[in-house]
Amino acid sequence: MLTVEDALDRILSRVKALGSEHVDLVRSQGRVLAEPIVSRRNIPPWPNSSMDGYALRAADATVSGARLRVSMVIAAGVMPKTALAPGEAARIFTGAPLPPGADSVIPQEHVAADGDLITLASPVKPGDFVRPAGEDVRPGDELAEPGRMIGPPEIGMLAALGYTAVRVYRRPRVAILSTGDELADLGSEPGPGQIPNTNSYTLMAQVRETGGEPMNLGVARDRREDIEERLRWGQSADVLLTSAGVSVGDYDFVKEAFASLGATIHLWKVSMRPGKPVTFGSLGPQAVFGLPGNPVSAMVTFELFVRPALRKLAGHRQLTRPIIRAEALAPIPNQGAPRGYLRVTLTPVNGGYGARLTGDQGSSIIKSMMLADGLAVVPPNTIIELGAPVDVMVLR
Repeated sequence: MLTVEDALDRILSRVKALGSEHVDLVRSQGRVLAEPIVSRRNIPPWPNSSMDGYALRAADATVSGARLRVSMVIAAGVMPKTALAPGEAARIFTGAPLPPGADSVIPQEHVAADGDLITLASPVKPGDFVRPAGEDVRPGDELAEPGRMIGPPEIGMLAALGYTAVRVYRRPRVAILSTGDELADLGSEPGPGQIPNTNSYTLMAQVRETGGEPMNLGVARDRREDIEERLRWGQSADVLLTSAGVSVGDYDFVKEAFASLGATIHLWKVSMRPGKPVTFGSLGPQAVFGLPGNPVSAMVTFELFVRPALRKLAGHRQLTRPIIRAEALAPIPNQGAPRGYLRVTLTPVNGGYGARLTGDQGSSIIKSMMLADGLAVVPPNTIIELGAPVDVMVLR
């Protein structure tokens, strides 16, 4: 069996970023830049006041008690046309441009006003309370590289630069199929011997959280023909993602269905728990994944293998979840040969974090994922003792 690292290397070496598209700036949040963002202008475009106060020449205000005559009033949005003469000041408001000749601002609370005369309570230095032109960015500054996800600050900067649209990588489309005679789909009552279909919906949610666009292919019965037919429905997607039917049982037909459609299988079985039976292959330009059927196994293998692949398809630079070193707040046992990815809660402790198992670690216990802040990465046949360090992949 492959290690998790070797399996992920095989996957990532066979996927690449999708094409790009232009989207309106207001719809770009959460998308990934496919072009560098280079400043087209100074921000701010001219020197402006950072306070409500008085713009003046610092040479006229070298001592406390200096008296100046107010010759103009400048509000934000008004560009002054008259230069400030020696001995003059301008009433100015936050964000308003400085008049020609002014090089500093004194806040209004440091001034005593008497009609059009002001007396300064303190001396002023050049540049006081002035935001210079280009303080934030200047023409030609590269502000973001391709691969950066667009959030509210990026949208604000793009708007400041005058972008109405931006080029981003296309979101990966993921067709999701659950398999099994035992599954009753959402909206129907499970019959005798049936269980609710949860994997389709958890996997669709994980795809959305990753930034992809899920497409539900429903539930295929344990017949190769049914699985193949539904997989064909998803061949327009960038990724085919199935759950269950990838082990060695008499009713595990997913690998055969992939092969029948012409897929090349690159890996099957990874040394880990939960989630040993994992399949990855290529069907032309399409990536195909077969995940285990147990709900926790499906979610964990999605995190380790599918999520990084989707992020690479979407143009991200950072593909994997962060891993932190935590302190075990109780023993964390992995009493088995494969490496364990065990669900833990994280608690601030001693300037860092402490980790504790969420409870029973069975691969069908969905609650263990609901409670989990991360996955403790535990070597084979190992018990992380109380107080010992443990690596944790942070999920939230």
